[in-house]
Amino acid sequence: MQYVAYNLQDRFCGPIDVCRDCTWPPPAEGDAGDCWPVEDTVYYISDYYSVKGVDQMKAELTLHGPISCGIHATNEFEWNYDGGIYSQDIGILQYQLNHEISVVGYGINEAGEEFWIGRNSWGSYWGDYGFFYMAMYENNLGITHNCVAGIPTYEKPTTTTTNIFTQ
Repeated sequence: MQYVAYNLQDRFCGPIDVCRDCTWPPPAEGDAGDCWPVEDTVYYISDYYSVKGVDQMKAELTLHGPISCGIHATNEFEWNYDGGIYSQDIGILQYQLNHEISVVGYGINEAGEEFWIGRNSWGSYWGDYGFFYMAMYENNLGITHNCVAGIPTYEKPTTTTTNIFTQ
C-alpha cells in the first residue's frame, strides 16, 4: 500500500487527526469507544544512510534501534498472516518492493530459526497486534535488500547528511 505523508501546517486538524489508543474490542464506526489521545513526541533524524543485508541490519538495530525496510508485500502476507515466523517463496529472482515496514529487532526460536521482528502500518488488528516475524535469510519478501536507518534526536538539525553504510 502506498503511503503519502502530508504536513498538517496548511489545514485544520480535526478529531480524525488525533492519534489515539483504544482498549479491545475496537469501537464501532462513529463511536468513540474506550479511547484516549496519545501525547505527541517529536523526533528528528540527524543523519540517514542505507543498510543492506543481515549483518548490517543486526549491527544497526543494536547501535541505533529500528530501521525502515522495503518488502514485496504479497496478498498472502497482507490477508493471511496471523502469527508465527512468516516465510514465502514467491518464485522470482528480483523482489518488487511495494511496501515499507519497520524492523524493530531480531531473534531466534527454540527450533533455531532466526527471524526479524517487524512492525507494520496496517493497524494493531493486523498480524500479531500490528507486528510480524519474518524469516531472516530466505523467502522473506526481500526484507534485507533495501533498508534505511537514521540517527534519532530530539533536536531539529540545521542540516542533514547522507552516508552509505558499506561492508
